[in-house]
Amino acid sequence: MKGRPVDTFDGEWIRHMGTSEMAFAPRLSSIGRPWFGFDATLFETTGGTISCPGMPVHSFSMHLGAPMRTARSCGGAVQRRLQTLGDIDLVPVGCPAAWEDAEPSTFLRINLTAAIVLATAESMGIDPDALSLAPQLQLRDPMLEHIAWALKAELEVGEPTDRLYAESLGTALTAQLLRRYARPSSAKRGLTRRQWRTVIDYIHDNLSADLSLTELASVAALGTSTFKTLFRQTVGMPVHQYVVRQRVEHAMNLLASGSAKLNQVALSAGFVDQSHMARCFRRVVGMTPAAVAREHR
Repeated sequence: MKGRPVDTFDGEWIRHMGTSEMAFAPRLSSIGRPWFGFDATLFETTGGTISCPGMPVHSFSMHLGAPMRTARSCGGAVQRRLQTLGDIDLVPVGCPAAWEDAEPSTFLRINLTAAIVLATAESMGIDPDALSLAPQLQLRDPMLEHIAWALKAELEVGEPTDRLYAESLGTALTAQLLRRYARPSSAKRGLTRRQWRTVIDYIHDNLSADLSLTELASVAALGTSTFKTLFRQTVGMPVHQYVVRQRVEHAMNLLASGSAKLNQVALSAGFVDQSHMARCFRRVVGMTPAAVAREHR
């Protein structure tokens, strides 16, 4: 399978090195399933290179194919290795990362949002502001691997089964990451938990509106310039990029349900028109809205 780079949460992949750009094709995805705080996608890729500037989710990926030569970088030096079945990489929020694969591969990627990390940490009696997840490359962890295989099996079920079971897997995976791989945070930066929750809830509740930077800054009770800086420190991207990604995600869920026409989806998700939505889809997920709709027919 071949296709342009695709991602449901953290699209905007960019060219990294001089060799051919890696292309992604999603085989199975949880988009359209009401899982809280995380999503999972099974990808097939071509060989090549790709890089990512740091995203607003924790990205967990597990290699599912045959052994292959690869190079990985996550916020530091390049690690060259032979990647084997079950190898896990964890790229935390905001951490720049790059990949170079000598051959095509198959992998499962699970994106964890701030919401599930916060909820899981609080249920464990952990102050999420006092810890941060550390990058992990070629990690071997039997418990994480077991959970990842179980989530892959959930994706392979033709019809979604028990939502509570899937969400319990997402929570268990998050808990293991916090328990084993979190470290004390350095000096706090960014929005407070309360500001973050308030702003994100406001964005999600008003996606169809013409949101402005001044409006969102006032929701956080901050000046516009301060809000821009703190938001980027918290999320790893500018406010407008985050809003566009949330609109694309919302539109993809509507398209997956098959309950609305493209022009209705565009307006419901806050795009100016159908053409505006198509441009944003191509930039974020590498596909057109019509192609996404066809995949779910």
